[in-house]
Amino acid sequence: MAMKEPPHPGLSVRYDCLDALGISVTEGAKILGVTRQALNNLVNGKAGISPEMAIRLDKAFGGTAETWLALQTAFDLAQARKGERSIVVKRVVAKTQHGDRRMQ
Repeated sequence: MAMKEPPHPGLSVRYDCLDALGISVTEGAKILGVTRQALNNLVNGKAGISPEMAIRLDKAFGGTAETWLALQTAFDLAQARKGERSIVVKRVVAKTQHGDRRMQ
């Protein structure tokens, strides 16, 4: 069973924080201490949640910075997995008794 792709975490900021509290992007940017453009880029999926932004979201809206970053990491990994077939890497295995490494 295929797992559902995680949404961009900016959608959580938009719907669960701003919209749920009746806060505009402009007002939210002031609350967070960032530019309107920075918050707009986040809620529209054009920018990700940085560690600094995660702390700001934690302080303003709750959750934890770690949770905000986990949402971003899950999204980023799902995006990377889309191109996984093009990533060609051989697995490194333990050294043999002769001291050389073998590749699988």
